[in-house]
Amino acid sequence: MTAPLVTRVSRADASAVGDAVRCLKAGGLVAFPTETVYGLGADATDGRAIARLYEAKGRPAFNPLIAHVADLAAARALARFEAEAEKLAEAFWPGPLTLVLPKTAGCPVAELATAGLDSIAVRVPHHPVAQKILAAFKGPIVAPSANRSGHVSPTTAAHVLADLRGRIDLIVDGGATPVGVESTIVACLGAPMLLRPGGLPREDIERVLKRPLAEPPADIAATDDAPLAPGMLASHYAPRTPLRLDAGRVESGEALLAFGPALAEGAGSATITLNLSPRGDLIEAAANLFSHLRALDAAGAKTIAVMPIPHDGLGEAINDRLARAAAPR
Repeated sequence: MTAPLVTRVSRADASAVGDAVRCLKAGGLVAFPTETVYGLGADATDGRAIARLYEAKGRPAFNPLIAHVADLAAARALARFEAEAEKLAEAFWPGPLTLVLPKTAGCPVAELATAGLDSIAVRVPHHPVAQKILAAFKGPIVAPSANRSGHVSPTTAAHVLADLRGRIDLIVDGGATPVGVESTIVACLGAPMLLRPGGLPREDIERVLKRPLAEPPADIAATDDAPLAPGMLASHYAPRTPLRLDAGRVESGEALLAFGPALAEGAGSATITLNLSPRGDLIEAAANLFSHLRALDAAGAKTIAVMPIPHDGLGEAINDRLARAAAPR
């Protein structure tokens, strides 16, 4: 039996920063203060750590996460900046502004963190503790609010502990966060568009742009877990190859997206087989979902047969994304 996870709380100092970086590099989950709210950090390049993060927050939905970086130069390795995005970054970073931008061709952030989108949400936080962790980590950290989904966002370490004790590894206590509301989110995938009001006023952004921000369509909702909501400016990744869900048998000419140690009947005839988790681990399956779908889509099969996946835990979100990918287009 696995021992229960003990959540440590450390006062923010050089030792705590070092502990946080080591924990993140080992695939752990670390809550730390930003100027807006406390973020729940995971290595943005580690799909398994990100799957753990979704699970820790509860009732996970694989919405895109904000990648936090130390400076604009680090952001340029993840995203492409057109003139207006560059202007906003130079004016407001570090600070409570998140930009949704096209991903670079070599973007190292895990597919799970961007929910299979061709865009990425990026921010350079201003808080000194967040800055020290990012500078020492030397890579992007995803950090949605450090609370259970549906709960009030945390502005102190005590809030984080009340929600996530036993679910995460470490909380770096840097006191109360000064802004106390989440970052403002602006998509720069065309005309700059306000996706979520937040810690940076609209008026300040429009003053720099010298024009009003566009408004999102009425049916789009942005939350602290969904800076770019499904169906807004780019759909969640849907393969060109049709998906056949809950497949118990593989037909001729099909690729197979497997799950668990026992493969579907006829698996030997599959044009290609990728297993989300040979041992039936839903965390591993979540980490592999988008990358496996992309690989199978590129294989040129007539259909992708998808084996049944349990609906409990992370399985709920996995099945939701598969259902979206299989929907008629």
